[in-house]
This record gives sequence, C-alpha cells and structure tokens, in this order.
Amino acid sequence: MAQTEADLLDTPVAGRPTLILRSPDFHAITEVVAEAVERRTPIGWWLFFIPSLALLGLLGVAVSWLFWEGIGVWGLNVPVGWAWDITNFVFWVGIGHAGTLISAILFLFRQKWRTSINRSAEAMTIFAVMCAMTFPGIHVGRVWVAYWMFPIPNQMDMWPNFRSPLLWDVFAVSVYGTVSALFWYVGLIPDLAMMRDRAKTRTRKLAYGIFALGWRGSVRQWHHYETAYLILAALATPLVLSVHSIVSMDFAVSILPGWHTTVFPPYFVAGAIFSGFAMVLTLMVICRTAFRLEHIITLRHFDYMAKIMLVTGTMVGFAYATEFFTSWYSGNPYEIFTFLNRARGPYAWAYWTMITCNVISPQIFWFKKARTSIPILFVLSIVINIGMWFERFVIIVTSLHRDFLPSSWGYFTPTIWDISCLLGSFGLFFTMFCLFVRFLPMVATAEVKTVLPQADPHWQPGPEREIRDHRAARPAGGPEPAPEGAS
Repeated sequence: MAQTEADLLDTPVAGRPTLILRSPDFHAITEVVAEAVERRTPIGWWLFFIPSLALLGLLGVAVSWLFWEGIGVWGLNVPVGWAWDITNFVFWVGIGHAGTLISAILFLFRQKWRTSINRSAEAMTIFAVMCAMTFPGIHVGRVWVAYWMFPIPNQMDMWPNFRSPLLWDVFAVSVYGTVSALFWYVGLIPDLAMMRDRAKTRTRKLAYGIFALGWRGSVRQWHHYETAYLILAALATPLVLSVHSIVSMDFAVSILPGWHTTVFPPYFVAGAIFSGFAMVLTLMVICRTAFRLEHIITLRHFDYMAKIMLVTGTMVGFAYATEFFTSWYSGNPYEIFTFLNRARGPYAWAYWTMITCNVISPQIFWFKKARTSIPILFVLSIVINIGMWFERFVIIVTSLHRDFLPSSWGYFTPTIWDISCLLGSFGLFFTMFCLFVRFLPMVATAEVKTVLPQADPHWQPGPEREIRDHRAARPAGGPEPAPEGAS
C-alpha cells in the first residue's frame, strides 16, 4: 500500500530523516524551483499582489496625511502617548526574528531541515524589518528632524542622546537589517547564477548576471562563499538575541508599573521567535501549494516548526505567569494594580484574547496529528500572530491608560488612520514578498541539494532505486523493463 506524506515522517532513508520526497535528482530540484520564476505570471499571483499593492498605497496615503496634519490624527491622548505605532513596531521586529534564527542559528547547529525554508524566511526577515523601521520615523512627530537619531554632525552641532532607548532601536534594528540583507544576498549568489545561465532573454540574463557577481561555481569560489556565509551566520546569531532584547529595554528601563521588569529581554526574544515562526508557517503553507513544492517543503518541516512554536509558546505563557508573580511578590500596590487591571479592567478583552491565542491555542501542537495537519497549522499560525500583536498592545496601552492619579486615566480608541497604518504595513510586507517569489528562487537549491542522498560521496543507487527509476521511465501501458544486469 502506498505511503502518505505523514507516514514518511517516520521513514528514515540511509539512517537519516526523509527531508525531500519523491527521490529527485539535482536537476529535478533546479527545474521545480526555477519554474516558479521562469513561467508566465499565474493568475493566483496577481490575486495576492494587487490587494497587497492597494494596501501599500493606503500606507502611503496614511503616512502622507500624518505628515500633513501631525500625530493628532491617531487616537493618542494624554495618558496613552504610545499605542498602535509602537505596537506595530515591536510586532514587526518580532516577525523578523525567525528568518535569521532559521538561517544562522540552525545553520551553526547543522540542522539540515532548515534548507527548504531558509531562503523565504530570510526574505521575510528583511521585509519585516522594512515595516518595523517605518514606525520609529513617523511616530516622533517632527519627522523632518528624524535624522537627529543618527550619529552624524548637523548644522546645530547637536549629537544624539545615547541614553535614549529610541537611539538604541535605531542602532539595533539598522544593524540587524543590514547583516540580514547581506546574509540573504550571499546565499542567493549561486542561485542567481543558475537563473542567469537559464535566462532566455537578454534583460533577464543581464539583471541576474549583474547580481550574480561573476559566479561560475569553481572550487575557489565555493570556498570563499562558504567562508563568507559562516562569518555572516556568526555575526547574525548574537543579533537574533540582542535586537529584541534592546527593543524590550524601551520599556524595561522606565519606572512605569507594568514595564519596569527584568524578565522583558528573554520574554521578548521568546515571543519574537514564536511569532516569527508562525509567520513563516503561514507563508510556507501558501507557497508550497501555489508553486507545487510539497516534496521540498514537507510535513516534516512543518512538524519541526510546530514543535519550536510549542516550546516558545510555553515560554511566553511562563513569562505571563512570572509577571503576575513578580508584581505580587514585590508588594508594590501600583504593580499589583496594573496587572489586575490588565485581567479585569476595560482592556480585559484584549488580555484574554492574548492568553487564548498565545498560551492555550499552541497546546494543540502536543499532538502529532495537529502538527502535520495543513488546515490546523495554517489557522493556528494566523491565530498566534493575532495574539502576539495583542500582546504588544496589552503591554503598551494597559500600562499607560491608567496613571498614578485617577484624574489622569483615559481610554485609547484607534482612528481610521491608526488602522490604515497597520493594514498598510501588511501591504508593504506582502507586496515585497510577492515580488520576491516572482523574481527570485524562493528555495535555496544549492543547500537543498546537500540533503539529497546523492550528495553523499559514498552514495550508490540500490536495487530499489534502479527499479523505481525504470518504472518511472516505462511508457504508459507498456511492459515493465528489467533493471540493468538482470537476465
């Protein structure tokens, strides 16, 4: 009886897990990855791209109106000076974490299963950082002097305040984005050369050729490539842990109840990996179906990602409990009030949405059937990211909306321009991702080929392989040819 893909999760080949199905050869991998770029633009791509472009236009309108009228067009008020602007910033920085973790940390730990998804995850990181960097620039009010955040001389001989968390964000996120872009581009070079050699038009050959940097695949080039890739992986690894730690210090270094806590750096990093993997899962479920990559992005990859989400989701739930314990143990009435207000105050609906999405829903991943069910994975990946957005909203808004004096209490309600900026940031993200999958190989073919059995220098095709190859070559309805050497 034929095995299903779920059955193959427990079927090792040559003593190692089956990561690529259908036993393709090197050329078959190249063909299926390049087909998505070389074929005519499918209708389905336009159905994703046009709405994304429309949302990107909405972002342009919202930001233009913000510049014209000022941040008063948002729903900010006197106690709530930060709201959806910083919520969106922290959310998008978190989304960008999984790509570098998959590419850098798992690469250093020699995890072969990363090869099918690392290219798309790296691209997702860059696009998420682009979305994140939008908000620190537009929420400061006087955007025409935003360059003051950079350590460059100016006409008034002013220098940035290096004690400002805003400056820490500029340094952390810009360095992270730069290293992530370099890491992604270096990994792309062999595949750009592949697309250059396959190009059938002069324009495509020229475009891919420029960015391929003269790659010919010589031993010397591969040696330099692997050295550069390893160095960039080593640089990116500490950034995965430091970037969101620094973002968390925007809150932790303050004295505001609900923010002033030392658990924020590890808590934010775990949440970032949690939400980042959820976004990778959402995109990979769509891409594997749209581009017929089920044998390259398999259920085993989803199984591994779901396990990581289960671990990080449990860590996030533990951090929620730790916050309540710390506030009670401190004996500080303002801390205790802040956390009780989150659970029972006017924003309780947001708090319990966060708990349901981030703590309760991932527990279904204890069951293997859930970890290998595409509908469950897709729905839960979206639910988790909704919950992670609400987590940032709860941290920021519920800590601000009730100050030390009841006379300073208020309630934040978003305006149409808050909503437009949020939707527009998703438009920017998905527009860039649509362009990526249309014009660049979304799977790292050079790395995927290293996990095939044929990549082993001692590999020999066994009799089962020979019989399978002959059956595949048999004409429809014709007799089954005998393997070579059979009498």
